[in-house]
Amino acid sequence: MLKLYIGNKNYSSWSMRPWVLLKQAGIPFDEVKVRFDSFDADSTFKQTLSALTPTGKVPVLVDGDLVVWDTLAIAEYLAEQFPDKALWPQDKSVRARARSVCAEMHAGFTGLRGNCPMNIDASLADTGALIWRDKPAVRADVARLVAMWQELLAQHGGPLLFGNFSIADAYFAPVCMRLKTYALPVPPVIAAYVERVCALPGVQAWVNDALAEKDFLDFEEPYRLTPAG
Repeated sequence: MLKLYIGNKNYSSWSMRPWVLLKQAGIPFDEVKVRFDSFDADSTFKQTLSALTPTGKVPVLVDGDLVVWDTLAIAEYLAEQFPDKALWPQDKSVRARARSVCAEMHAGFTGLRGNCPMNIDASLADTGALIWRDKPAVRADVARLVAMWQELLAQHGGPLLFGNFSIADAYFAPVCMRLKTYALPVPPVIAAYVERVCALPGVQAWVNDALAEKDFLDFEEPYRLTPAG
């Protein structure tokens, strides 16, 4: 049985990607959640993950004696292990495009990721409005996302980026969470895509678990001094 090590579901956007991919594709796996107590070298989190991978980060996929870290490497491994699940598009050129947009997300969008950390439990429209006003890097990242998603949805006819569910949709699921949490302005066609992603059973399952955690971590939330509610 595959084993996936993840962090807190409310905060860990990188963990969300392979978890949603596995869940939505119907691939059985065991989940091991390692709480974000801190990221210091002597923390339980770092000690647990450092025993598995030199990066000491989540997610980590364990398949027997094999340990795979890094979200994109995990996605590629799953696509090879489960070809019947069609996790990448079947057409070679379309598959290359899907890999390209995932790699772009993997290496980029630092303005959005840095200023709008994932927080599924929170509703931060006021914070989002200030970020949108004051952070041109966030506006630029969202403009790129809008252009990318509009083009892909138009080319492939929806409902998802490459028609059917693929690694790309799992990869951008945490971005959808950010757009909702911070109420960042997007065109209706993009808002509709976000809602379709949020309605996927795999995404719904992650969100439900995130909302049930009730594990407020102040170092993950510089904009909130206390938990909501």
